[in-house]
Amino acid sequence: MKKLCGLLMIGFLATLGILGWFGYQSYTTGFSAKAEPNELEVLIARQLRHLAIPYENRQLRNPLPVTQELMKDARAHFADHCASCHANNGSGETVIGRNVYPKAPDLRLPDTQTMSDGELFFIIQNGIRFTAMPGWGTGDPAKDSGSWQLVHFIRHLPSLTEEELQEMATLNPKTKKELQDEALIDQFLSGDDAAASSATDAHHH
Repeated sequence: MKKLCGLLMIGFLATLGILGWFGYQSYTTGFSAKAEPNELEVLIARQLRHLAIPYENRQLRNPLPVTQELMKDARAHFADHCASCHANNGSGETVIGRNVYPKAPDLRLPDTQTMSDGELFFIIQNGIRFTAMPGWGTGDPAKDSGSWQLVHFIRHLPSLTEEELQEMATLNPKTKKELQDEALIDQFLSGDDAAASSATDAHHH
């Protein structure tokens, strides 16, 4: 009984220490998304992320075989849905990725690459609370082939080729201005002189 009480007291004191540390961090840095998490915060966040994924999910293996067609679909999916935060190469070096808290991770590094298939799938499906990572899963997880395709693609990121990056660049979502410029170019190619003048003016500005 005394041993149990001792363990509970240690747990209580540890919890108070963590809460006090978070309180100190909030007091000194506020809630700025530009702050860099320190090593202890990163360690705690990783442990909580690991514990938040049910054991049975961590043991899952990717059920989809790797094919050229699958990887082509996965590149398109990543370029359209994920690259705005993670960049086409998975580095996280984007305007959004660098300005959220915590920063978007470099998916090519061991912290991500050593995760199991099931862990990656669970994160894609459900997101991560208190971060910018949303949950993309809809419906029955057993039928979510798109998320399993992304797991294969994430595994491939460290060896992504320049040709694949160029292909993905054509699949990234376009801004309103880019769409307008493309429409002007199409009009110019069809013989619209007024569109040609507008396209030239837009280029100079």
